[in-house]
Amino acid sequence: MRIRKPYVAGMFYEANPELLKKQIEGCFLHRLGPGKLPERMEKYQIFGLIVPHAGYMYSGPIAAHAYHILSQSQKPEYVVIIGPNHSGVGSPIAIADDDVWEMPLGGVKVNADYAHCISAKSGIASIDSQAHLYEHSIEVQIPFLQFLYGSDFEIIPITMLLQNYEASRRIGEALAECINEYGDTVIVASTDFTHYEPVENARRKDKLAIERILELDPRGLYDVVIENEITMCGYGPVMALLETAKKLEYKNIKLLKYATSGDITGDYSSVVAYASFVIFKSE
Repeated sequence: MRIRKPYVAGMFYEANPELLKKQIEGCFLHRLGPGKLPERMEKYQIFGLIVPHAGYMYSGPIAAHAYHILSQSQKPEYVVIIGPNHSGVGSPIAIADDDVWEMPLGGVKVNADYAHCISAKSGIASIDSQAHLYEHSIEVQIPFLQFLYGSDFEIIPITMLLQNYEASRRIGEALAECINEYGDTVIVASTDFTHYEPVENARRKDKLAIERILELDPRGLYDVVIENEITMCGYGPVMALLETAKKLEYKNIKLLKYATSGDITGDYSSVVAYASFVIFKSE
C-alpha cells in the first residue's frame, strides 16, 4: 500500500487529533470565521469551493466560511482538490494516485481510477505522486473535510506548477468529462491572494481578480493576474474550477469572505490575503 504522509502537520495545523479538532472548531467560531459550527443538512447543492491554504492561524477562519456552507450540502462521494505546486518538485501538472493519504484525523482514500480519467482526458496531467510529497495547499484542506465527514469520501489531488490559461482550460474540460462519468463530486480549488504587500495594494489588486472570478471569467482572471502582477499563487487551480463550472453550466458563484493576515496580526504593512467562494449547482 502506498501511503502519503502528512507534510505540514504540527506546523500549519495541529498534529494531535484532539488539538486539531479544537483548532478547527476555533476557526469556525473565530471573529473572522462564520461564527458557528458546521450544520449538517441538505440546504444547498454545491459544486465547488475556492479556499486559502496558509496556516490555520492565518487563513483557517476564512476557509471555514466555505466549509461551513459545504456542511449544508449533501456529502460528496469524491472531492477533487486542486492546488498550486509551491515546491517545484515533480510534473508540471501532477495527479496523485496513492492508495491513502494519512492524516492526524485518519487516512483518506485516493480514487486512482478517477485520477487516471482526468490524466487521460486532459492529455496534459501526469500521474505523479512525488509532486505531492512536499506540497501543503491540498493537504491543509483535508482536516476540514474530515471534520465534516470523517473519512467517508475519496480524494483526487491535483497540483499545478504550470498555471497558464491553456493548461487550466484543458484540466477544466477533463474534469467536466470525468464528473459526468463519476458523478457526485465537489471541486476544491486552493489559492491565497496577494502576498507581502501593504494592505491597500493587496485590496486594490485582489479586487480586480475577485471581479473576474465572480464573472466566471477564467481568461480574464489570467489576464488581470499577469497584467497587474498579482501574486495570487493558485490562479491556475481557480481557472480550472471556473472552466469546469462553465462547461457544466453552473453560474451561481458567491464571495463568502475576504481578509488578510493583517486582520489577525494587526500588521498591515505587509500582508497575505485570503478569500473563500462557493459555486452552487442551482440558482
